[in-house]
Amino acid sequence: MQHEAHYLRSLVSELVALPAETGWVEFKHNKAVPDDIGEYISALANTAALQGRSKAYVVWGVEDDTHQLLGTTFAPLTEKVGNQELESWLLMHLEPRLNFSFHTVLVNDLPLVVLEVDAAFRHPVKFKGADWVRVGSYKKRLHEFPEMERALWRTLDQTPFEFQAAAEKLDAQDVLRLLDYPSYFRLLGLPLPDGHADLLQAMAADRLLERMDSGHWRVFNLGALLFAQRLADFGALGRKAVRLVRYKGDDRLQAEPEPLFLAGYAPVYEAVIAAIHQRLSGNEVIGKALRADVRMYPDLAIRELVANALIHQDLSISGAGPMVEMFSNRLEVTNPGAPLMDTQRLLDCPPRSRNEALASLMRRMHMCEERGTGVDKVVRSCELHQLPAPSFDKVEGSTRATLYALRPLTRMEAQDRIRAVYWHACLRHVCGQYTHNASIRERFGIADGNSSMASRLLKDAEAAKVIRVFDGQAAPKQRRYVPFWV
Repeated sequence: MQHEAHYLRSLVSELVALPAETGWVEFKHNKAVPDDIGEYISALANTAALQGRSKAYVVWGVEDDTHQLLGTTFAPLTEKVGNQELESWLLMHLEPRLNFSFHTVLVNDLPLVVLEVDAAFRHPVKFKGADWVRVGSYKKRLHEFPEMERALWRTLDQTPFEFQAAAEKLDAQDVLRLLDYPSYFRLLGLPLPDGHADLLQAMAADRLLERMDSGHWRVFNLGALLFAQRLADFGALGRKAVRLVRYKGDDRLQAEPEPLFLAGYAPVYEAVIAAIHQRLSGNEVIGKALRADVRMYPDLAIRELVANALIHQDLSISGAGPMVEMFSNRLEVTNPGAPLMDTQRLLDCPPRSRNEALASLMRRMHMCEERGTGVDKVVRSCELHQLPAPSFDKVEGSTRATLYALRPLTRMEAQDRIRAVYWHACLRHVCGQYTHNASIRERFGIADGNSSMASRLLKDAEAAKVIRVFDGQAAPKQRRYVPFWV
């Protein structure tokens, strides 16, 4: 409670120091008509979003013109509308429902009331079916100002999960206790500043956090996801920690104890990769592409798939996070959220990301490859190690990428062989090359004298309609092939 009172007094001090009311601040003395308050919540929430603010405020007990503290008789906690408490009544008439709260605080021995309102998110906020906005110091119906309405919708469409608040009302010591700030500077190759103020300003410049109107700090989801000392300290983000599960066999009947990765993605990323390799057994040496003591799966493929799961997860899905599952015959990397494009076109289509701010910062920290080069590197590394081709699938609203353990061509299922030919054709096409009998022999380690086996693989893939002949007039062994979508 003492911390809350300190925050509120600091907030009031900052707000009354403003030269005039703004679109996100309203001052009142005692007037507190319930319908008027509801309309103000709508107007302030919408205007705060429009002006790039995370919060908006009504302060009772302050003179409108001079901002002099007067004190107020308004008591929101005992106020009722009919038989219903004021806060509950307001919430019932707001659409969509949003967070707002009344606070009482003594400032210079004068009782004040602060109404704190979250900015609108995704949709304009309506009260009793009408949406409001602030124009100057007045509240007006939003539909009366079409340009402002269009601008608000554009703003709401552009507010990503990364820049929603993970924690608020923090002083500098709280921020530095909750975030692994040394990792931020180390991973970006920056010198660690001497003073706390410089530390916070550097992280604020990357929009990991921001200074609040009270002088306290707000940590965004981006900052918490990447640099939390413990994700569980940020409420629901605790469920977005990376999970690594190893099973005994090729099913999910027996799981080994899980290692715990409790911190944000940036400081634990290397630990996750190391833990995966520690739990993998080495491959047998087979074919000219492999050497002794190679890892079961290419390091590059694992790194790229884990990074992609972090970057492309649907962060709005609560209670779910990235998961790596290890079996005796495969490795699966799953992230919440359906794929944003056809999984057969992941290699050639322009990249799309749900969380571009997260992706951008992870690229700067060299946690993933350059934009749009991930899937081709995964496919290429599997080919170089003569592994079965990876698969990319939509599974119950999630996206799953699978790496398969080494398996001779004679033991591959028909669908495995067809998938390998398809991704081989995709990879060669984006490199400006055609697929042909010789390239298939090299891909699968087939002896040069056994071109008929390569021809059968091409014929099966063509029958499955994942590739097509580019030059049908050529002799069968001289034909060139391209993916079906070319």
